[in-house]
Order: sequence, then C-alpha cells, then structure tokens
Amino acid sequence: MPFEAAQGSATKTWRRPSLAFWFDSLQGRFTLAMLGGLLVVQLLVNLLWYRQIEQRTRHQAELAAHHVATGVLGALRALRELPVAYRPLVIEQLRTMGGTRFLVFLNNAQVPTQGLVGLPLARSVEGIVQRELSAQLAPGTKLSVNLASPQGLKVGPSGALLAELPDSWVDPSLLSSERPAPFLVVQAETEPGQWIYLTSAMPDPYFLEQLEFFTWQRLAPQLMTLGLALVLTVIAARTLTRPLRGLSRAAALVGRRTAPKPLLVSGTSEVRRAIQAFNEMQERIRRYLSDRERLFASISHDLRTPITRLRLRSELLDDTAVQDEFHEDLDELDMMVKTALQIVKDTDIHENRVPVRIDLVLQKMVRDARMAGQHIELNDKPLTVFGKPLALKRALGNLLDNAMFYGNGVGQNKAELSMCEGEPGSEEEGQVLLTVRDHGPGVPESALNQLGQPYTRLDHGTRLRKDGLGLGLSIVRDIVADHQGSIRFRNHPLGGFEVRLALPSRAV
Repeated sequence: MPFEAAQGSATKTWRRPSLAFWFDSLQGRFTLAMLGGLLVVQLLVNLLWYRQIEQRTRHQAELAAHHVATGVLGALRALRELPVAYRPLVIEQLRTMGGTRFLVFLNNAQVPTQGLVGLPLARSVEGIVQRELSAQLAPGTKLSVNLASPQGLKVGPSGALLAELPDSWVDPSLLSSERPAPFLVVQAETEPGQWIYLTSAMPDPYFLEQLEFFTWQRLAPQLMTLGLALVLTVIAARTLTRPLRGLSRAAALVGRRTAPKPLLVSGTSEVRRAIQAFNEMQERIRRYLSDRERLFASISHDLRTPITRLRLRSELLDDTAVQDEFHEDLDELDMMVKTALQIVKDTDIHENRVPVRIDLVLQKMVRDARMAGQHIELNDKPLTVFGKPLALKRALGNLLDNAMFYGNGVGQNKAELSMCEGEPGSEEEGQVLLTVRDHGPGVPESALNQLGQPYTRLDHGTRLRKDGLGLGLSIVRDIVADHQGSIRFRNHPLGGFEVRLALPSRAV
C-alpha cells in the first residue's frame, strides 16, 4: 500500500519571465496604466477630431458641388445659345484668353470616363451635381458626371489625354503623379451626335485628402509624443519604486545572519512611513535576538555547572560499566545544551558525519526504554547509516516517545520498530529504512500533510498532553532532511500510525 504523505527538502525556485515584469511589478503596472490612459485619450481625441473634420469636409464639398454645378449650367446655356458654327471659335478664344474655369471640348460621342473607386464623398459630389443639372436641363438630356483622376483622363473620343494639353490650359501641379488632384468631368448631349465635354478641378482640389486622417504625417507627432511619455513614465516609475526595491532587498536580508544598515528614508510620504516603520521593526528584532542569545547563553552556563559536578561524582563509582553509562548520558546532555544554544544562535551544531551502526543505537535505546517499563518490539539487522550520531539518536528518540505516549491502543500499549535495506533497483536502493509503528487511533487522513510542520498539534495529542509544543516531528523532519533522507507518514492498514525513515547508508 503506498504511503499517503511525504516530506521532502527540495527547494523550488521561481524564475520570473521578462513579460511578467509589465504585469507583476509596480513599475510595469504604473507604466502600462499611464500608457493605456494616454492611448485611450489620444484615440478618443482623434475620433472626435476626425468626426468634426468629416462633417466640415462634407459640408464644404456640398457647397463646392453646388458652386460647380451652377458654373456648369451657365457654361452649357451659353454654348447652347450660340450657333453651332460659332461654338468652336468661342471655345478657342476662351482658352486663349482664359475666360472660363472649365476646359471645354466639343465631341461627336461620349468619352468613357472611370470615376474614383471606394470614395463615398466622391459619389456624394457626383450625385449633387447630377441632380442639379438634371433639374435644370431639358428632360431626357443625356448627362454623365464623374469625379476622376487626371492620370490617363481622356478629353476626346480620339484618345487625347488631359496631361497632353498645353500648360496654359491646365495647371501642371494638378496633374502631378505624386499628388494628382481629382477632376470633375461633365458630359452633356446638346444635339444628337454633339456632346459638350467640361472638366475642371474642384475649388479645393485636394478636399478628398481631408478624410485621409490616419496618415503618417498626422500619426508621427502623436507617436513621438507617446514615446516621450513612455520615457518620462519609466523614469518616474523607477524613481518612485527605487525606495521600495531597497526596502525589499533589506527585508530579504532579515533572518539571514546579517545585520542590514538602516534604510535611507526617501520617496513619497507613504514610502517614507513604510521605511521608517521597517527600520524601527529591524531595530526591535535585533534587540530581541540579542537578548535571547544572552538569556540562553546564561542558561547554558548554569546547566554546565551541575553537569560538571555529576561528571566528577561519577568518577567515584566503582562499577566501570555503570560509570561508562553515566559518562555517555552526561556527554549526551552536554551536547544537547550546546545544540540548544546553537539553535538559538541560528547556526548549525558541529557534529562530524561518521558511519553509525544504527542497529546498536536502537538496541541501547530499546533497552533503556524497557528498563523504564515501556514495551517495544525490535526487529533489527546489522545495518550502517552514514550521519551524525547524536542527531540520529535524537530523531529516533522523538519517534519512540511519540509512539509510546500517543499510540496507546485498546489492550496494546506497545510500539514496533523494524529496519531493512532498500530494494535493489528501486529509488530506495542504498538506503536504510527504519519503521516505527504504534497501535493508537492513527491520524485523520486530512491531517497527514500537516505532520512535520513546526507547532503542529492534532486534537488527539492536545487532549493527552496540553503542555506540548508540536515540535517533535518537526525536529525529526529537519534532521532527516539534513541527512538527505526522507520521512513518510501513513495509517497502518491493521490499525495504528506508522512513520518510515529512509537514511543513506553511505556518504552522499
């Protein structure tokens, strides 16, 4: 049956991806908030501005269309009133003298013209001119109105192009390939087989460009403004968060055997108050640790005096075996005092790692327990563990004490202790497995993961011993982890609670 819970000593390291900087850090979030706000504001302003420009451009285009339509009507009426033979002479004189804003041609057929594609405003201008001319001309008059590009624009059925006309007839700048101005082309049939062709640029030749709002010329200044805002925002964010980064680094050093200097109080009022509070807290912790160390040093000194007296008195014993046992117990007690003092100082007790015959250690512990009236069954084998003898003895002693105190079952006040080697080829190969089982009520399944945590006490243990601290299994876990071993807990299928240790049999 697999064990239900396990404790390990692996440490997980989380590496923050670079993208998370913008979402996890205060600096990144502040920068994103500022840029997001600027983008939203610029977008709204641009939309409102575009709406106003669109309305103004449409209104101006409608007025221009009315103006052009009026001019076209005047030109058509004047030409229709002239005799047919005089029309070419008058048109030629007008071209020479510049007496009209329209280029006028007399054709014997309609000239095919391609209007601008995909421009609703161009269709609107064409529609206005078309309606006004149709309303004033004789019913049934064939009429064509197009707003076309001057590039490749034909002015006669023979294929003559607008761009080929003399410069005195049309402004060459309006025909530039880089920025051509659209021309309004009006063709009307005056008599069968006679068409008047009128073309001219609009009063505002480039009115359609007003609706080309999102161009690089307009976006470049806004992008430059946004880039400048980004730089200033990053600088401001770094300035605001620099004291917080120092506070974070100082907080990380607390408890790492270092004494960081008081932080410089700087930044905003909220940050200054936080730094001031941290400095005061750090000073209180330093005084507390110093007082605690002096207290335990005094206790250690006071305890060593009676230990020394007991060691001297044990020399007066006649029985050498009893004397050796006294010396061993006193050595162990002295090491425990040193261990307690070193724990208070947050340093590791110096104890060499050596091969330990763990079966001999367990035999002595079981013999002492039996002398105290406890019932412990030992199934031992000659196995060796590589580790710290006193630490291992302390861990096994805590497990046996817990098994005898908390594991009293109905009619079975005993504990079972067994040992074996890990199976070859398994993850436990090269390890010594020690199992301690009691016959008590066990542990609730939901509480198995809590075992081994400092100051963890279950309801069953609290009822039996109210003055406990819940540190026994925590000490065992730390000792096993220090030996690169593992500890596992489970409820035994036949009742009771079981703890299994896996310890290395050789140097790791």
